[in-house]
Amino acid sequence: MHITKPEVSEYPGFNASYVDMVEENDLIAALKNSEKKIVDLVKSISEEKADHRYDSGKWSIKEIIIHLSDAERVFAYRALRFSRNDRTELSGFDENHWVPESNASARTLEDILHEFILVRQSSLFLFKNLTKEMSMRKGIANGKEVSVRAIGYVICGHALHHYKIIKERYLK
Repeated sequence: MHITKPEVSEYPGFNASYVDMVEENDLIAALKNSEKKIVDLVKSISEEKADHRYDSGKWSIKEIIIHLSDAERVFAYRALRFSRNDRTELSGFDENHWVPESNASARTLEDILHEFILVRQSSLFLFKNLTKEMSMRKGIANGKEVSVRAIGYVICGHALHHYKIIKERYLK
């Protein structure tokens, strides 16, 4: 089953830029393609460059990749709960509090990338095994209603957003 792009009414406005970044109209293909982009990009970065910050107070490349894994876990958990028809409202999270606690500088870029790949593989299994009905279910996360399929596209677009930032601001 193809999980197609969500309607604008299925996600809060602040997620629009992420959904819009996804070119594919098949979530599984989009997740695989964005994973490949991230993996290829990270493999081209040296360990020394991975701790680089393009400006004071900005995250390092290592921290960005950990952030992608952390956020994807949270988003996938939301999708799991809502797909299983659990209507419990879920809270938001503040990535600016999480990133400093990630211990990124003590880890290798290879290890961080491996974690990202495993998290993405888990997400792929979650989404590829949903029925159409499950993908259309909605729940409340961070105070806003969102559909399961929209969450999948947000996961993908969020990764593409950070891919673009790394290319434009870190690897000039």
